Amino acid sequence: MTRLRFRVHAVIQMEERGIDASDVRAALENGEDIEVRPNEHPYPARLVVGMCSKGTLHIAVRDNLAGDEIIVETAYWPDPMLWEPGYRVRRRRP
Repeated sequence: MTRLRFRVHAVIQMEERGIDASDVRAALENGEDIEVRPNEHPYPARLVVGMCSKGTLHIAVRDNLAGDEIIVETAYWPDPMLWEPGYRVRRRRP
């Protein structure tokens, strides 16, 4: 797998949420992109949904293709009130 780099913000939030690096790696390995923003700078951005041993994760990443690394910006447990079942589509707001 491509090298993972975790932003400080991501590490702090992951610790608060009970998510560790192995959870993120597992979810990225079996995950799928649910939002893609290829034109963002400095690197293309994606939101990935994937499974780890603790459940479903969302991981916001940026792809540094030249550096062969994935930069993890944050990871969180998706809120079922905000996402349709399967956590791939956002719920419409009333």
